[in-house]
Amino acid sequence: MSIDKVKNYFSQYDKENDIKEFPVSSATVPEAAQALGCEEARIAKTLSLKLNDAAILIVMAGDAKIDNHKYKQAFGKKAIMLKFDEVETMTGHPVGGVCPFAVNPDVKIYLDESLKRFSTVFPACGSANSAIELTIDELSKYSNAVRWVDVAKIL
Repeated sequence: MSIDKVKNYFSQYDKENDIKEFPVSSATVPEAAQALGCEEARIAKTLSLKLNDAAILIVMAGDAKIDNHKYKQAFGKKAIMLKFDEVETMTGHPVGGVCPFAVNPDVKIYLDESLKRFSTVFPACGSANSAIELTIDELSKYSNAVRWVDVAKIL
């Protein structure tokens, strides 16, 4: 299971017990915010996109969405979301649990500037009912992100 891969990944940092698992779904931003009792903006949603036939992940604030103009400036191409049936195969995590931890080796991860407004955020952990609270510095460290990007617009 994907959450087991993430727990194993976090065990190297002695943080596997920081992962929260819920009796309800946290697959969407509103569901995750409700399960955690926090504002939707603090959910660090992970978008699965295709860039040059490879999967990339962009983690952004829960109240943000891709700004197509900014994305094209940053990546030189139009944003294309992975198809539902491509997500788990290409990223290593199922839809609803995609996160920037323990992903397939060829997946590049980018963090969006929209997250920097918060001291802590809540990314998923490989399942549709899990999350972990991380500081922005921890998210950057544990995600092994390629770089920070500015490709979002706040809704």
